[in-house]
Amino acid sequence: MDLSSQRQSPNGSRGFRLQAPLVDSVSCYCRVDSGLKTVVEARKFVPGSKLCIQPDINPNAHRRSKNSKRERTRIQPPLLPGLPDDLAVACLIRVPRSDHRKLRLVCKRWYRLASGNFFYSQRKLLRMSEEWVYVFKRDRDGKISWNTFDPVSQHPQPLPPVPREYSEAVGFGCAVLSGCHLYLFGGKDPLRGSMRRVIFYNARTNKWHRAPDMLRKRHFFGCCVINNCLYVAGGECEGIQRTLRSAEVYDPNKNRWSFVADMSTAMVPLIGVVYDKKWFLKGLGSHQQVMSEAYDPESNSWSPVSDGMVTGWRNPCTSLNGRLYGLDCRDGCKLRVFDETTDSWNKFMDSKVHLGNSKALEAAALVPLNNKLCIIRNNMSMSLVDVSNPDKNNPRVWENIAVKGQSKGILSNIWSSIAGRAVKSHIVHCQVLQA
Repeated sequence: MDLSSQRQSPNGSRGFRLQAPLVDSVSCYCRVDSGLKTVVEARKFVPGSKLCIQPDINPNAHRRSKNSKRERTRIQPPLLPGLPDDLAVACLIRVPRSDHRKLRLVCKRWYRLASGNFFYSQRKLLRMSEEWVYVFKRDRDGKISWNTFDPVSQHPQPLPPVPREYSEAVGFGCAVLSGCHLYLFGGKDPLRGSMRRVIFYNARTNKWHRAPDMLRKRHFFGCCVINNCLYVAGGECEGIQRTLRSAEVYDPNKNRWSFVADMSTAMVPLIGVVYDKKWFLKGLGSHQQVMSEAYDPESNSWSPVSDGMVTGWRNPCTSLNGRLYGLDCRDGCKLRVFDETTDSWNKFMDSKVHLGNSKALEAAALVPLNNKLCIIRNNMSMSLVDVSNPDKNNPRVWENIAVKGQSKGILSNIWSSIAGRAVKSHIVHCQVLQA
């Protein structure tokens, strides 16, 4: 900002004239995501997009034109009256994520800005991105619903309805690509049977979109994300070969599926986790025998899993900062960690507060959230565990939180378990999206 230029005020005193920095509005801002270099690559990065979205920053929005009024009407109005567009963007990227839906309703320019890659890339660069928890639940009637939870405000946030093809599906996969795209794929529809369909939800626009179908119909399969590529393997399919050995991968940059090496034997995976750049699976074979395999994407090969890991490996589990964690009790009050040197699971942390063994209080998911471990139970109560520095005397190491407005449901679930009634719904998938 140039403070060197001075001007004479009406009362004779000298003042400074502030000169705003210029902004290059010609270059494509989509390339800041994943090193994209062309508009074509940007379109492939976001399947279904029609054009490269950029904020249309106008550095001359507040400079008076010497031409006619007709020429001035061709200049876009400023994002924020009284501010250059670069400063307006600096203000808008600091708006909390819970209000982004309102930003997109103000005008077309705000909609394009708050839906584009540049906006969220700047938030991520300045460490302002927020992570929310997304939960899919199934009720007694088999209907699928989903909710999102903001850990900052501890309020549920509005979401579009689940697409019809997945409103009653079973055995479908769920994964996150690029940090903000939540994919639903495969599964079995009560009427159509096994599916190849793939859809994804964009957390930046709060909308659902279609993606290329899988190469093989399958349900109750394993899935994971490695290097921002989606892998699926095993599962079941209607027909002669019911249990599958095949595996495939989806690359969002190429926007297509391709087969990878088959598993050694057919399997219906029950547990899966990415650890040490490999994908570990544990499930049941065609004769209901317990099986386990690990996939290495670099060598495109499957290998056996050590006995020590398989013996104490239970769901849910996850990896964080190079370590593999799992729950050691049904209500998620104890944590275990896998020691690769001794090939065994060891006790790690204990909250000392045991909630019970009811279905409502059962820990259904364990996911990384804001560099902590987040335990989600069927009644939507949550616990955040700081595993980076496990100080037993620090009360915030193990912090119990709950979605506001759900406390009544939590108490009712507890009383229902005491009375012997079943929980109304249970969690089938849980993911974390960043925006």
